[in-house]
Amino acid sequence: MAEILSQVEIEALLASLSGDGGESPGAAPEPVRSSSSTATAGAAAPPAPTSARRDNKTPIAYEIYDFRRPDKFAKDQLRTLQMLHETFARLFASSLSAYLRVPVHVDLVSVEQVPYDEYIRSLTSSIINIFSMAPLAGQALLEVEFNVILSMIDRLLGGPGSMVKNTSVLTDIEKALTESIINRALKDFHTAWEGIAQFTTKRESMETQAQFVQIVPPNDVVVSILFEIKVGDLRGAMSICIPYLLLKPITTKLSAQRWFSSSIKKNTGKHAGVLAKRLERTSIELSVKLGSTMLAVTDLLNMKVGDVVRLNREQHEDVEVMVDNRTKFRGKPGIRGKKLAIYISRRSNDTDNGAAPGTRHRRTA
Repeated sequence: MAEILSQVEIEALLASLSGDGGESPGAAPEPVRSSSSTATAGAAAPPAPTSARRDNKTPIAYEIYDFRRPDKFAKDQLRTLQMLHETFARLFASSLSAYLRVPVHVDLVSVEQVPYDEYIRSLTSSIINIFSMAPLAGQALLEVEFNVILSMIDRLLGGPGSMVKNTSVLTDIEKALTESIINRALKDFHTAWEGIAQFTTKRESMETQAQFVQIVPPNDVVVSILFEIKVGDLRGAMSICIPYLLLKPITTKLSAQRWFSSSIKKNTGKHAGVLAKRLERTSIELSVKLGSTMLAVTDLLNMKVGDVVRLNREQHEDVEVMVDNRTKFRGKPGIRGKKLAIYISRRSNDTDNGAAPGTRHRRTA
């Protein structure tokens, strides 16, 4: 049990703490007491003066963090998402312009990470399309305001593009036309993401009531990408909602530096074989120049059927075989069956290179 201080010891302790906290000149030090007494006296000692603590205080660096809205994406990843969907906006605007035959503008407004229930509460009168991004696990949303969809449908059916009704119910024909518009958007979405991840977009279902759409729990973080879409004189909103859990396997690829480096690697010959095969099937115009001559204007005006024009080429000389107005081969004219033909004897640069002329192949002109 701790030893209790006597009245003399208490007065001596208070006297030592009075004034500046130093000892009086003539006061003798107190005798050393037991460890238990020392512990009791130490517990009774007051803390250091407040003024001294305030003088030593340094500013504390802190950052506000809202636990109700946790940040899952870094700023660099959000910038990459912004660049990706700016590309998507340009592709979708071009595709819609050709489909609707009217100028269409799609502009990216914002890219934010918010809880899913907050995103759903922000939707009012919209058509919500649920789509998958296999092999990524999960689903995402593509939402377009009703008035924008109805304006597009009206133009597709030959109208001026005005809203014809105020309702949240689509007919079977309107649903089919809406699906064609959404499928175009998903195709352009896949093209915009092609440099980051390879997946296949597939529209799963369509809803008109936001409360019936539940792809993730309410508190899960999603990326909300907001667009402004203008069709003719009508303006409206469109948005894409992608859950964090869906993008989690590819978040490391959302770095802008990695994105640009992968884009450079992709163009270093990966598609050379495909391009070569397509070029082999490309049709080009092949023409033969038999010769030329100089005529006076009078001779040209007096020319009639049956006249013979003498060219500046001998009968035994090769004629020029031209591709895109450039001489590529030399050959001799003739007949193959019932058609005129040209016999390719050599390349046009064989003589320049000192190679002996030889037969290469036959082409029908």
